[in-house]
Amino acid sequence: MSEFTHRPVLLDECIEALNIRPEGIYLDGTLGRAGHSREITKRLTTGRLICVDRDDAALEAAQERLGPWMDKVTLVHSNFDRVDEILDELGIPGADGMLFDLGVSSPQLDDGERGFSYMADAPLDMRMDREEGLTAADVVNTWSQAELKRILSQYGEERYAPQIAGAIVRRREERPIATTLELVEVIKGAMPAKALKEKQHPAKRSFQAIRIAVNDELGSVERMLERAVPRLNKGGRLAVITFHSLEDRIVKTGLAAFARGCTCPPDFPVCVCGKTPDVRLVNKKPILPSERELEENPRARSAKLRVAEKLKEIGFG
Repeated sequence: MSEFTHRPVLLDECIEALNIRPEGIYLDGTLGRAGHSREITKRLTTGRLICVDRDDAALEAAQERLGPWMDKVTLVHSNFDRVDEILDELGIPGADGMLFDLGVSSPQLDDGERGFSYMADAPLDMRMDREEGLTAADVVNTWSQAELKRILSQYGEERYAPQIAGAIVRRREERPIATTLELVEVIKGAMPAKALKEKQHPAKRSFQAIRIAVNDELGSVERMLERAVPRLNKGGRLAVITFHSLEDRIVKTGLAAFARGCTCPPDFPVCVCGKTPDVRLVNKKPILPSERELEENPRARSAKLRVAEKLKEIGFG
């Protein structure tokens, strides 16, 4: 079975970063194929792992993938940005480690019917949680040209965002854009010939942008950081894997803010704010995949792992 040979991104580095204690409580906020979760649970004795995912399919598959360790596992259908509410509902004050792998899981990309892929024809969906209302079709067919241009430029870093947004609006005036390959056709038609010859698929950046908008991915990352750090036990570790610059910037900035101490103006002779750091950054620079991992898994190419350790008791001390 492919799910058992699948090796998640930065696996060894994540396990080392979490500094797992056999009796500890851990949270995997992005269960996916359960690759990271399997390795965490293997190291627990009396400890517990809370596995969170927005995708019901991931939770269903975890029953088999984590079968031998299910007595140590709690599965939760939710968005990882509700980490504080999830712990409250389970009656758990704090965790000894949390892992968030922010990449779209391979099954979602590989399942053509989910609408994430620009390589297979499917309804424009792109929802990680299929119980949510907003779909890619809604974004493409109802959002204003200005808003489409904004997300394509900001979330996809697409240099032809104005042309693509205009082309989408013109096409949908004739009829709604209903499928992924219809959207790919519109995107290609809006780009100059030289752009179509580039190594990267012409629709890659646009599909990324729309997916981020549909799932509010950047907002979720910001909320997760705000809520996760206070719920770490003293000495607990937070490990976050990002896959593009927008996410990484949010994580880098957020962790730096938690790691900052005194905020008094530099000309103050003594500190009057009394603020001390909530975390220490375990690595000043992000941890990157090894050359060997990149050879085995090209999807890991843009992955970055950032790790912080809690310096205070639960809350902000």
